[in-house]
Amino acid sequence: MKNFNRCLIASLLLVSAHTAMADDWGGIERYAKANSELALPAKGEHRVVFLGNSITEGWYRDHPGFFNSNNYIGRGISGHTSYQFLVRFREDVINLKPEIVIINAGTNDCAENTRPFDLEMTFGNIKSMVELAQANGIKVILSSVLPSEKFGWNKNVTDAADRIAALNAKIKEYAKEKKLPYVDYYSAMVSGPERKLNPAYTNDGVHPTPAGYDVMESIVKPVIDKTIKKK
Repeated sequence: MKNFNRCLIASLLLVSAHTAMADDWGGIERYAKANSELALPAKGEHRVVFLGNSITEGWYRDHPGFFNSNNYIGRGISGHTSYQFLVRFREDVINLKPEIVIINAGTNDCAENTRPFDLEMTFGNIKSMVELAQANGIKVILSSVLPSEKFGWNKNVTDAADRIAALNAKIKEYAKEKKLPYVDYYSAMVSGPERKLNPAYTNDGVHPTPAGYDVMESIVKPVIDKTIKKK
């Protein structure tokens, strides 16, 4: 009987945990405490928020010095799509009063983490985030989706490289049209006719290693610095 009760309690706790995760589909609670403890920017402070998925989350985990020494704030959540970015955009970007937000969205849209891939809807979500940022006086830097030929967690997607290329083309053209800075990680990290993430920069074909983040940092920091100086 005692074993049965223990199993029942464990099962209830597991169900409760899954329910809590489902209730926070948008990930608003992920950084709620950190956001509440973050003071408003000081006078002359150039606050920068990196909004992203596991690539951004892993970036801060592997290279915290890059963020801390430059006053950058990482707001990446593993598995998130552009739909979820929109849900938490106020909490994780607008309310933090940054000077700049860098939006890196699309990998998990292409992988169909939340719904079937729709190029126009994903692109529309990115445009909505740009408009929200600009309406709140926040400068926007758009970035390319990193290359990948497949997603290990969704083998049903067989055209990952094509999806990423199509989305990047739209983001790049939109950035040009709206005169927004564009960070092209893709060109520096793509490899071979398969258009995969260069094996020198990844262990799983999707997420960068510390060496991959070195490359990304060398590309994005000059763009940030130039955007800060531009009035």
